[in-house]
Amino acid sequence: VQLQASGGGYVQAGGSLRLSCARSRRTDDTYRMAWFRQALGKEREFVAATTWIGGTYYSDSVRGRFAISRDNAKDTVHLQMNNLKPEDTAVYYCAASAARNRYDKWSEVAYWGQGTLVTVSS
Repeated sequence: VQLQASGGGYVQAGGSLRLSCARSRRTDDTYRMAWFRQALGKEREFVAATTWIGGTYYSDSVRGRFAISRDNAKDTVHLQMNNLKPEDTAVYYCAASAARNRYDKWSEVAYWGQGTLVTVSS
């Protein structure tokens, strides 16, 4: 399974960006799709997650500003990021995991997409 991430870039604080992640095929261990991020010098952290049948989960730091959605027909998930802050600057990674795994633990991710850099200037 491959996860192809796209989007990201440079934006000023208060701006918006949209990330997308497409999976190459449907498997049980891609039941849950998530985004993690890793800022320079920090550990990778959970951002948001969803499943192909519904449900959304967010970290406290992005709840109310970010929205994760899915397009089942295209096997793609999106992360709409609004009201971006400089502290959102990080490399964002798309991730997939099975239903039995924790959605917010990077160690239980089955597949990773390539990272995409999001830079928010103040």
